[in-house]
Amino acid sequence: MTTVYDCSERGQREDGLAAAASAVRAGRTVVIPTDTVYGIGCDAFSPTAVSALLAAKGRGPDMPVGVLVGSWSTIDGLVLSVPQSARTLVEAFWPGDLSIVLPHAPSLAWDLGRTGGTVMLRMPLHPVAIELLREVGPMAVSSANRSGRPPAATAQEAVDQLGDSVSVYLDGGPSGDPVPSTIVDLSGDEPVVLREGAVSVAAVSEALGAEVRVSR
Repeated sequence: MTTVYDCSERGQREDGLAAAASAVRAGRTVVIPTDTVYGIGCDAFSPTAVSALLAAKGRGPDMPVGVLVGSWSTIDGLVLSVPQSARTLVEAFWPGDLSIVLPHAPSLAWDLGRTGGTVMLRMPLHPVAIELLREVGPMAVSSANRSGRPPAATAQEAVDQLGDSVSVYLDGGPSGDPVPSTIVDLSGDEPVVLREGAVSVAAVSEALGAEVRVSR
């Protein structure tokens, strides 16, 4: 059964966050508002839940899922090491529209798709998302849409595309312009912008104090 909770109403927000947390812990998928577009998410450490997320989207493991976190410090337990460049970008842009790719900690029991030993991390600037993340821990999250269709900018658009494949929808109102996050790969010898989104390449370069290469 699918339930949509209007998070603009205090009672529904509390009930919705509790239902979403329960669903995530049970290995089910939920839809949450973020500062970019709506996301479909699940427990990052449950391969079964991640498989269900990919199935809901109609997508395979060749397009791995990123991970949202609820605090700066969470990344220390998820990656092999945190270089100074990553800490600089975290301090400059988190919470916000910047995703960082780093080698993940080899001890972690997760399967986010064909990541090549890396993980894409972001802390979203949305109070509902942050509250849920701080309750349940890191979540595997992808845009709330069927593969090949536009990302959902409202909870209803997510419902229209994903339907009963998701058990809980948290409605945080329209997301605004559906601009994706900027992705910076820090897994190699030098930073590389894989996708320019809400944060400009110039802003990334300024934060790092050096011109950043853009992947073509």
